[in-house]
Amino acid sequence: MPRRIALTPGEPSGIGPDLAIMLAQEARDYELVAIADPDLLSRRAALLGLPLELQAIDLANSPEAGAAGTLRYQPISLAQPEQAGVLNPANAPYVLQTLDEAVRGCAAGDYDALVTGPVHKGVINEAGIAFTGHTEYLAEKSGGHHPVMMLATEQLRVALATTHLPLSEIPAAITAERLERVIQILNRELHDRFGRKQPRILVSGLNPHAGENGHLGREEIEVIEPTLERLRQQGMDLVGPLPADTLFTPRYLDHADAVLAMYHDQGLPVLKYSGFGRAVNITLGLPIIRTSVDHGTACDLAGTGRIDTGSLKVAISSALNMANNVAAH
Repeated sequence: MPRRIALTPGEPSGIGPDLAIMLAQEARDYELVAIADPDLLSRRAALLGLPLELQAIDLANSPEAGAAGTLRYQPISLAQPEQAGVLNPANAPYVLQTLDEAVRGCAAGDYDALVTGPVHKGVINEAGIAFTGHTEYLAEKSGGHHPVMMLATEQLRVALATTHLPLSEIPAAITAERLERVIQILNRELHDRFGRKQPRILVSGLNPHAGENGHLGREEIEVIEPTLERLRQQGMDLVGPLPADTLFTPRYLDHADAVLAMYHDQGLPVLKYSGFGRAVNITLGLPIIRTSVDHGTACDLAGTGRIDTGSLKVAISSALNMANNVAAH
């Protein structure tokens, strides 16, 4: 039976709707359901000059593979008609409503996984809604679980100990409790959702040269290494703390399943340089499977057709593989 994937296109004035419509031009061996305003999808398809047959989803029926030129949808209504490329805070609640419905559907078993299009954090906050990102929002909506952000390409997986924090707050956030929780989640899900029998995880240090034996900071000595040693005693294969400037080399990466970076801009620039447009953003630690594109809303390209669906395809492929691995357990 085909898998059923929920897709939230994200910011209505950005390229998320375009991606859904362009992907719908191809036949699929899974069922893709856009949780979105169908009028938005119709308007954007007309702007792109692409044919699109919209089909309202009946969740009581079994999933069906998608035919070229068709897209199933679950309706959520915009507050105001969108204009491609023009942000409108009035539609910020709509964006979050699509996520809420997707989480509800995944938790109820209506969908095998959630794939999210790009949202615009700024316009959501301008609407008076505190929002730091998909990762934190989905964790709260799915029951307050601790989320772990991981980006992946075919060759590299990078998870983060901290996510969207100012640099000045990161050292205090690198606690033994946080590291232990993040590593346990990463190790478990590499096994359960990625099929790695004995995951090997490379762990970066926080400071340059991993602290240089305490001369450039003591977080490695006082927090990171003791935590890794406790987890090694539980049977985990952990290497580190390693200097981040040499960690991302074949000597280490060729023999590892994932890297754990201490903060956002320590690990993700390397991954995005090596695979931007072909990477997927994955949220670990949730009771649902969630993947996303690795890029932003690109409002200036909305409605132009000058975009690449590569990252969305990788996100969907990853979601399908994870769903199959979970089912195999």
